[in-house]
Amino acid sequence: MTPDSRDAASARTDRLIALLDEFEDTPVVIVGDLMLDEFIWGRVRRISPEAPVPVVEVEDETRSPGGAANVALNVKALGGQPLAIGVIGSDEAGRRLGGLLDDHGIRSGLVIDDGRPTTVKTRILAHGQQVVRADREDRRALGSPALREVCRRVIEAMPGAASLVISDYAKGVVAEALCDAVLPAAARAEAPVFLDPKAGNAGGYGPVAMMTPNQREAESLSGVAIRDAAGLREAGRRLLERFACPHVLITRGDEGMALFGPEGIHEIPAAAREVYDVTGAGDTVIATLAIAHAAGATMEEAARMANYAAGVVVGKVGTAALTPRELAAAIRSPRP
Repeated sequence: MTPDSRDAASARTDRLIALLDEFEDTPVVIVGDLMLDEFIWGRVRRISPEAPVPVVEVEDETRSPGGAANVALNVKALGGQPLAIGVIGSDEAGRRLGGLLDDHGIRSGLVIDDGRPTTVKTRILAHGQQVVRADREDRRALGSPALREVCRRVIEAMPGAASLVISDYAKGVVAEALCDAVLPAAARAEAPVFLDPKAGNAGGYGPVAMMTPNQREAESLSGVAIRDAAGLREAGRRLLERFACPHVLITRGDEGMALFGPEGIHEIPAAAREVYDVTGAGDTVIATLAIAHAAGATMEEAARMANYAAGVVVGKVGTAALTPRELAAAIRSPRP
């Protein structure tokens, strides 16, 4: 590295660190598929005599906000003021999720739908490694009364929001009707919209400031197999064109991220040193993007901060968030 490049890298680091001070109390609205993440922790010492499967001796059980609720948790952990809006069932899981959001000091607009259960993902882990996951969910589109109420709450919240996150896990909340209702409200509030998409809902997405598909989603949404640099560039170009959004960030796991926009293409190497669990990493990425951009970061700066943030949370087991102190340490740390 030349002296000039070292100076440039140092200046960029200083700039990202300075932006962290602006995260405090930044208001971010999150709408999408709220979930309850359950973790059953244990050890394996034998194989079941009933079937060739491990017997997990349970030692602990924990719960945390998941899906769009985990986006809110990440915004809160970074110092922002999230508002999580979505649907829960009239059940114990919904009450637990509401209680967890309250415990973390996260404001919520929980719409109760008696006709569907709260989405729950239960993961069984042995020695810190996931053995199996069980999902309880209803993936049908929301009925009109619940959808109208979700839209109303988002629209009412937008005048005070610095950004809007739409977190789509294809559990029925995010649909064309929702985007049609809330995107104009975000535009009136001059709040940029960040969308974490799912391929099955592609027809319903309106123009947003940034989309954050992972590589598999990017391939499905663009119709391009990403096997090399040429495929990556073509996929990014098609996504920009198809969805008429100024920026697309394709997350690629251990190959980092690729940001596409008016400034060109920025390939960002992965920042993770060790990967223990990728659960919720996408939630951390979009939460960091939304709060960083609202705090004054350019899209490239926000993407670099999100890359560092993802590198921290994949080093933790379970649904995780990170603090500004942890993010600052990652930004300052030399590359692996």
